[in-house]
Amino acid sequence: MTNPTAAVLLIGDELLSGRTRDINLQQVAQYLEPLGIPVMECRTVPDIEAEIVAAVNALRARYTYVFTTGGIGPTHDDITADAIAAAFGVGISEHPDAIRGMAARYAAMNTEFTAPRRRMARVPHGASLVANPVSGAPGFQMENVFTLAGVPQIARAMLEDIGPRLETGAVVHKVTVRGMGLREGDIAVKLGEIDAAAPLVSVGSYPWYLTAENHGVSLVARSIDPAALSAVCQQLVELAESLGVKPEIDS
Repeated sequence: MTNPTAAVLLIGDELLSGRTRDINLQQVAQYLEPLGIPVMECRTVPDIEAEIVAAVNALRARYTYVFTTGGIGPTHDDITADAIAAAFGVGISEHPDAIRGMAARYAAMNTEFTAPRRRMARVPHGASLVANPVSGAPGFQMENVFTLAGVPQIARAMLEDIGPRLETGAVVHKVTVRGMGLREGDIAVKLGEIDAAAPLVSVGSYPWYLTAENHGVSLVARSIDPAALSAVCQQLVELAESLGVKPEIDS
């Protein structure tokens, strides 16, 4: 079974300047993982239409799904919707369902539905809406590209409307063997041998260092084959124990 794949495109000058810390990649990846859809690539681009168009076209041709976050608000620098329309070579205008829903929401809040707010109802022609239960202004789906808000709370809520639309794949199981005091230099050779001998399992090494007394390595194994994963997990435990470390196992 070939798993569908995904890419995430983060859009915004504020991300590249370091002013805003992104968590949307983590949110999207964590949502997709149990669905058997691994995120294979992430790019970050500025609020420049040509850059967004180029990235969208490159990613949508390579991966099953693309998730963009950011740039669909009411201000002048929110240009993602226009860029998606340009990437697909279609027009863009106010979506009647988006207008109706947003108008009702603003009326209920006794808030004027201004021209800038109406900009958030502009959707590329042929796109379907993605519900936004948090603030009302929708995202949208254009073929295999899903466009979400940049605000993490809103982006996460939008994923719930997207999930049922996705083709799922084989679930990737994961186990972590955490060894306090392990050092990568001591395990590198043996770890490489374990990985090479298990083609159905992906093995990664992730060190941490907080203090001289609190440091170590987390060995993470992933596979769609539970039996192969269990065998590698036991090898990782034995590797840690061979160096005098009693590992913690999280599966």
